[in-house]
This record gives sequence, structure tokens and C-alpha cells, in this order.
Amino acid sequence: MRLVTIEDIRGAAGRIAADVVRTPLLPATWGDPDRPLWLKPENLQSIGAFKTRGAFNALGLLDPQVRARGVVAYSSGNHAQAVAFAAARYGVAAHIVMPEETPAVKVAATRAHGAQVVLCAAGERERVAAELVERTGGVLIPPFDHPAIIAGQGTAGLEIAEDLPSVASVLVPISGGGLASGIGTAIRALCPQAKVFGVEPELAADTAEALARGHLVDWPVAQRNRTIADGLRSTPSALTFAHLQHVLDGVITVSEGEIRTAVRELAHRAHLVAEPSGAVALAGYRRGTLPDGPAVVIVSGGNIEPALLGDILACG
Repeated sequence: MRLVTIEDIRGAAGRIAADVVRTPLLPATWGDPDRPLWLKPENLQSIGAFKTRGAFNALGLLDPQVRARGVVAYSSGNHAQAVAFAAARYGVAAHIVMPEETPAVKVAATRAHGAQVVLCAAGERERVAAELVERTGGVLIPPFDHPAIIAGQGTAGLEIAEDLPSVASVLVPISGGGLASGIGTAIRALCPQAKVFGVEPELAADTAEALARGHLVDWPVAQRNRTIADGLRSTPSALTFAHLQHVLDGVITVSEGEIRTAVRELAHRAHLVAEPSGAVALAGYRRGTLPDGPAVVIVSGGNIEPALLGDILACG
């Protein structure tokens, strides 16, 4: 199995530069003095999450005649919006499959980009997407199980290495594993002294178990769906798992309460709106035993239902 390389990520960076935000590293002065905290605010991307990077790289690599047939994607929300946004920029049709339990704010945002949204039952999105590919003739853009997606997400790691070459640790949310695979590949290549940690909810900690066992494990959808972090309910593929085995130094698991606390911390201290999935890396920073030196936390997304955000902030 061929793994994504730093050359793939550099190619992606040039390909998507005109379409994505080069997010800054923000110093968080309230962090641990021994482990200065920096935030990588991917919630500031145009669709509110890092997924634009992979979507634009994947669509940009398609032959124009293939791309013109349209695209199909399945997603719990942020990849859906990213593919819809990229498809609109390229002027091609997009059909997006989303689970019925997806937050309404993400469904509405996907439709606002002109995509046709198909809602499905939990655990059915891959099957429904395959049917749409057959019916529409569009090309499937998966949320993480593709080298182009991994390379696109890895451009965030390239930026970290350029902006903070002395970084000692990088904390990345894990769901399907595309973001951690890409960022980990870039950091391994450019900042070999740094440690890369995945972070996931205790209620969806299939990656932590899989890495401990040395092979993929199957957590039922209903079990993973218990977490408030709706963007972290997927499980790695064989491709992303191979990357994670190669690039991660460990996985930190966090509780639902710690995730809510991190959402509040980002709102009150950094003035950043983060969805629960986007805040787990900060929860991992608070929970984990990290090496001394600068730590970068990926704030991966900010697409949260206003009512849920209000509830979390009110409980602080």
C-alpha cells in the first residue's frame, strides 16, 4: 500500500492555494508555560472546517471531462459542505449523502452551496452513495479514504512546519483518520523532533483500540454515535490506518465533559467558535502528558448548532 508523501502534500498545497485559507497559528497565552499552546484555527476556513483542503485537492486532480459528470460524497457534515463548495467553484453538480442525525446547520449549509442532499439512516451512507454514483454517473469523493484527500488535509501540517519549525507536539482530532494521516505525514517529514498525537472521544475510541491491537476494530455505529462530537463518529479505513500506524506517537481519549469544557475554553479564552469535534484536540492537550516545548492544537471545525453552543456555554 502506497502512503502519501511530503511531495504529494506540497503538490496539493500549490493546487489548492487559491481556494483555501492559509490559517495562522494563534498563540494561546493561557496554556501550560512548559508546553506553550498554539491554535491552528481551521474553523476559519470558508465552510468552517479543514475539509476544504482535501475536497479542493481531490476535485482539482480529476480529469476535467470526469469532473464534468459531477461528484458524489457522503459525510456527517463538514466534508459534505466542502465538496459542495468545491463543486460549486468548479461549476459541476454535487449529490451529497448525509445521515439523518446530522445537525441541521450542516445540512442547510450543504444545500446552500447548491448540492442535492440525500438523507439516509445511520450506517447507510456508503450504500446510498454507491447507488447515486451508479444513477448519476458522478465520481465519488470519499471523506478520508483517498490519497488526494489525505494529501489535501496534510497541507495544514505543512503550514505548521513552516510557521513553527520548533514545534514539540501536534494534537489532531481523529475520526476517519484523513486529517491526522496528512498532518502526521507532513510533521514527520519536516519536524522529525515533534510528537504527533491523535485525540478522540472515549465514546468513539475505536482508533485507540485498533492501534493498541495492531489491526482495525469494528465499533458499531450506534456505539460511536453516543458522542457529542458528531464529526468524529467514523472509523479509519485500511488506508488511513496504515498512515496512522506510521505517523502517530499515541492517541489521547477524552470524556464528553472534557470536550464541552474545551468548547467553552475556546469561546471564552480564544474567542473562537468550535464544534465539539473541533475542540477535542484542546481537550487532549489538557488531558495528555506531552513533551516540553510548543504544542499545536488543531481546531478542526466550528459548525455547531446555535442551541447546542448556547447549552454548552450556559453550563460553564
